[in-house]
Amino acid sequence: MQSITIAELRAGRDRPLIDVREEHEFAAGHVPGAVNIPMSMLGDHLDEIPAEPFDVICQAGGRSARVVEALSARGHDATNVEGGTGEWIAAGYDVEV
Repeated sequence: MQSITIAELRAGRDRPLIDVREEHEFAAGHVPGAVNIPMSMLGDHLDEIPAEPFDVICQAGGRSARVVEALSARGHDATNVEGGTGEWIAAGYDVEV
């Protein structure tokens, strides 16, 4: 499985970022530019998954890792963000609410 750190994400990547946390988690604060597609609703929103390479983030890295594994098996070029939004916030990086 492909993965990156939050530092690598923050350094800038020219690719979409999907946040798979639940809507209330996303609304409380997320990485700027992230799009919310909750893991629990992913099956109903497969048509919204980018055709190009993209990154996947959650709170700590577990849910996003499972999503990356599942989508990679379907042929998507997905990369997990290790440490997730929790580590992003702990590092003091900006969030959108």
